[in-house]
Amino acid sequence: MRIFGLEIRRAKAAPSVATTVSNRWGWLGTALESFTGAWQRGVTVDSRETLLAFSAVYACITLIADDISKLRIKLMESKAGVWIETTSAAFSPVLRKPNNYQTRIQFLSAWITSKLLDGNTYVLKERDQRGVVVGLHILDPRRVLIVITTDGDVYYQLQQDHLAGLSGPITIPAREIIHDRAVCLFHPLVGVGPIFASGVAATQGNRIQANSTKFFENMSRPSGMLTAPEEIDDETAARLKKEFEAGFSGVNIGRLLVAGSGLKYEPMTIPAQQAQLIEQLRWTVEDVARCFHVPLHKIGAATNVKFSNMAEMNQDYYSQTLQALIESIELLLDEGLGLAGSGREEKYGTELDLEGLLRMDPIQRAQRNQIAISAGYMAPNEARATDSMLPVKGGEEPYLQQQNYPLSVLVQQPPPGSVPPPAPAPAPAPAAADGSSSKEIVAMIERLAAQIAESNAAQAPAVDGAVAKLAAELRAELA
Repeated sequence: MRIFGLEIRRAKAAPSVATTVSNRWGWLGTALESFTGAWQRGVTVDSRETLLAFSAVYACITLIADDISKLRIKLMESKAGVWIETTSAAFSPVLRKPNNYQTRIQFLSAWITSKLLDGNTYVLKERDQRGVVVGLHILDPRRVLIVITTDGDVYYQLQQDHLAGLSGPITIPAREIIHDRAVCLFHPLVGVGPIFASGVAATQGNRIQANSTKFFENMSRPSGMLTAPEEIDDETAARLKKEFEAGFSGVNIGRLLVAGSGLKYEPMTIPAQQAQLIEQLRWTVEDVARCFHVPLHKIGAATNVKFSNMAEMNQDYYSQTLQALIESIELLLDEGLGLAGSGREEKYGTELDLEGLLRMDPIQRAQRNQIAISAGYMAPNEARATDSMLPVKGGEEPYLQQQNYPLSVLVQQPPPGSVPPPAPAPAPAPAAADGSSSKEIVAMIERLAAQIAESNAAQAPAVDGAVAKLAAELRAELA
């Protein structure tokens, strides 16, 4: 059969299976116990959907996915060892529009979200008749099964997915899938996302919030008990309990209680202040952020920021949180689109435009451009392009000030471009025996002065003045 222009043979669709690897939630279920035996006692980590309801988990995933998705995917070409942006009829279209139902931003956001939630991102390639990749489709990781044959070949069993053009289950070779996986703790083909480590903390946070919700629904009054000074029978106790719950619970909370016969109400629930509720909830947020490698100030949970400026904060966030995810996407796209690998000369590659991370910080961007232009490694027009400004005449090349010279040149005397010292004034001509010889001497001096003036224009006025004075004195003596 053919799928996306690729011929899939029956033998390849049903390989001899030696190992089947699943990445579904059930595979990690027992590892998500909060303590040994928790599953048997019904104390388990919340489901993936419920964990997403915890604000710290949602904030970390959406923050990382949004920041990476706003970075434009650039096609780069290597020229003389330097990577510059270019375009190609074969590769540029799929980078600008990965498929017919997602924009580039939505595509990258789905890529990162799948990796952070499930630890794995599966991207199905769509090819045309030439075998060129013209579409990329993010698959549901819970509907993908990894199959390893006895020969060590890797295949992927895909379930029905109408968006990706899959009308039914199919098994395809690994070359038709881009598989981005998080850290592989248990199997080299199965990634484990940060939810695996933060699930217990997120569950605890949900429990704290749920308990607080019930507490405040009860007008911030804890549950309690009615006590009597003397022993009462079970029938009387049951009657009092029923009457108290009917008269002072639900919508009747806050009504006045009149208790006779020495009855006394005593609260039983520990108040939030004594239970250190806020401290416990803050710890769960910090633990979730720690698993996602997200600085606390990025999700509004930091109480003491130790950075002196925004540039240092952004650099720490990029190095700690985003860099590994970004470079993984770039490398996988290079291999998946056939831009590198398999002995092919590395001519093209992909790169995510990091300018998107600086777009909201114009002061830092302006200072960076100013330093780059002054240092001579960025042309003014290149700096203008970062602010979407048109090029100007004369701004195509980098420039430096003229007085900058290498040390090897500065040791020479004089440095290049400096003004040479003035030529010494010519010695006075010896006295001539007759007037004709003196006139020839005067003419020779005037010719010499003209030559000096031509060779050193800066000294011409001074030389002309001295020669004119000398010629006048000679003429006076001859007269």
